[in-house]
Amino acid sequence: MVWPVLATKRAPPIVGSMFTIEHEFDATVVTLIDEGSVHLQGDVTVNAFDDCVTIEQVDPHTERVNKITLSMRQLRDIGAAMNLPEGVYRLPDKA
Repeated sequence: MVWPVLATKRAPPIVGSMFTIEHEFDATVVTLIDEGSVHLQGDVTVNAFDDCVTIEQVDPHTERVNKITLSMRQLRDIGAAMNLPEGVYRLPDKA
C-alpha cells in the first residue's frame, strides 16, 4: 500500500521510501527521493515519454546532471533481468 504524505505540525518518522509522480504534457515524471539518517545519493528523476525513458541525477561534486536515455525495449529488458539469474538471454519481441 502507498501512503500519501500529509502536511502535519511535526514530521512523521521515515518509513519506507518516498517518491513523487507528476503528469506533464509529454511525459510522466517520477522523482525518487533518497532520505534517511545518512544521505546516500542524490534524488533520481525518471521521465517516461512515449518512445523512451530518461533517468537523471545531479552529481553533487560537479553540480552537473548525469542523464541516461533508454529505449522502451531496454527498459523492458532491465525489468526482466532483475528477476533472472546470471546468464545470457534474448527476449522475444512482442507480436
